[in-house]
Formats: sequence, C-alpha cells, structure tokens
Amino acid sequence: MKLMQVAGAGMFALMLSGFASGASAQNSKVVELYKSPYCGCCGAWGDHMKAAGFEIKEHNIEDLSPIKAKYGVTDDLQSCHTAIIDGHVIEGHVPAQDIEKLLAEGGEKAGLAAPGMPVGSPGMEQGGMSEPYQVIRFSKTERSVFAQH
Repeated sequence: MKLMQVAGAGMFALMLSGFASGASAQNSKVVELYKSPYCGCCGAWGDHMKAAGFEIKEHNIEDLSPIKAKYGVTDDLQSCHTAIIDGHVIEGHVPAQDIEKLLAEGGEKAGLAAPGMPVGSPGMEQGGMSEPYQVIRFSKTERSVFAQH
C-alpha cells in the first residue's frame, strides 16, 4: 500500500485547527484507532493501550492513506496505524507511557510518532529481540525526539 505524502504546512494547519474542537479531559483516555483489518500488530498495540487503561475504538479500513493525509502524518513519520487521543495524533507503535506523558503536559496538540515498525515496540514484540527507536514529537512547526527506547 502506497501512503500519500502530505506537502506543505497548510494541510497540517488545517489538521491542527480540527484538534481544538471537541476534545476534553473526560475523553483523554479514548483512543480512536485507525488500522487495517488484516494487521495483527495494530491490534496488539491496541491491547497494550487497553492494558494501560485506555478505551479503544477500532476503525478497520482498507486504505489508511486518507487518514494519514487528514491528520498531517508525513511519509517519514508513518507506520502501520494512526490513532487520535484527546486531539493528539499518535502514529504507530508509541508506548503508552509516552502517550500518558504527552497528555499530562497539556498545551499544544502535538503528535507522537514511532516511525516504521520497530522490533520490540508495543505490538511488535518478538521474544526478547528489540531494536533502539525514537518517538518523535511533531507539530505544525517543529519536530523533536520525545523519547528514546
């Protein structure tokens, strides 16, 4: 499946403006998970999130490209699933503790991404094997390393 690249800040600004509507502290533990119906690792990430106390609302869709484009996830940040939590975009196998930290910080509706599908990340466990990976915090204007695993 070829994923679309979102060019320019205009689409990202549109995505960020949509974050401001409707998110509240009451629903900060609700995860809107957009995934392929055929991807087991996405479901395993959802299980990881449930174990951390989040409520999962799964949306199984064949083509994730429109979702990634809608929420401004560029090619270099993409993974196999996209989630929305309290207005924040969560791309890929981001650990629950990183999401909890982001939610606790409040402020700007930034996103987190674990680009690719790093072995050993939540949902990508393979016995004792793991590879180092970064979780990237991204917003309309900035990117930075949020966590190293």
